[in-house]
Amino acid sequence: MDLVVIQPLKGRHCAECRRGPLPMHLLESGVPVCLDCADLGHLVYLPRGDAALTRRAREASALWAVVVRRNRRRGRYERQGLLVEERALARAESACLADAEVRRRRREREAARRAAADVRFAAELAARIRQLFPGCPEERAAGIAAHTTARGSGRVGRTAAGRSLEEGAVTAAVRASVRHLDTAYDALLMTGVPRKEARARLAGEIDAVLASWKRHPDEAGTAQDGGEPLGTVSQEPDPGTLGRAAPGRP
Repeated sequence: MDLVVIQPLKGRHCAECRRGPLPMHLLESGVPVCLDCADLGHLVYLPRGDAALTRRAREASALWAVVVRRNRRRGRYERQGLLVEERALARAESACLADAEVRRRRREREAARRAAADVRFAAELAARIRQLFPGCPEERAAGIAAHTTARGSGRVGRTAAGRSLEEGAVTAAVRASVRHLDTAYDALLMTGVPRKEARARLAGEIDAVLASWKRHPDEAGTAQDGGEPLGTVSQEPDPGTLGRAAPGRP
């Protein structure tokens, strides 16, 4: 089990030596204890951010601890870095410098691979949108797919359901696009209307757009330019009346 050191959001004092406020502390029996009293004062802090350096420093350190800080908005503790032995950190830094170029090239290859995979996935999602909503313009489907599949966005396209191209997830992405681009939703939010109320107000309008997109463009119910309804047959004139004047006319 990992040793856990806390970066407190407000000043705490050590329960043993009474020093404080403490930048970091352990909890022992529910009370804060400073690093010196916990026999961790000789460790150095390594912030998160360099995965290779963190991994190597942890592997080289006989004693190490995870540093966390509470995220009030999310209601959980999140990792901030490690406490490791100074010699372990120096050894890890030397190892990282020795193969920095190799790791750089590997990162570039991985980035190119991920970018290509993202392009393929966006194309697959756009095709799926057009399958479910054949009336959606092709460029609009491509735009929705690019937006919802953006890496690191946390949008529906990055969820497991989105990556599986499930109908519910795809419809949610299309609905979100219509909400923002085809209705006054954003303007309502700017005027202070609560999000749920704004969505409820515009639900019918959004449903109408989605319903129109579910119809294939070729399924128009009537001909354009004032023509007769599609599917009707114009009556042929009676040959016997050709050239015959209408009653009451010369």
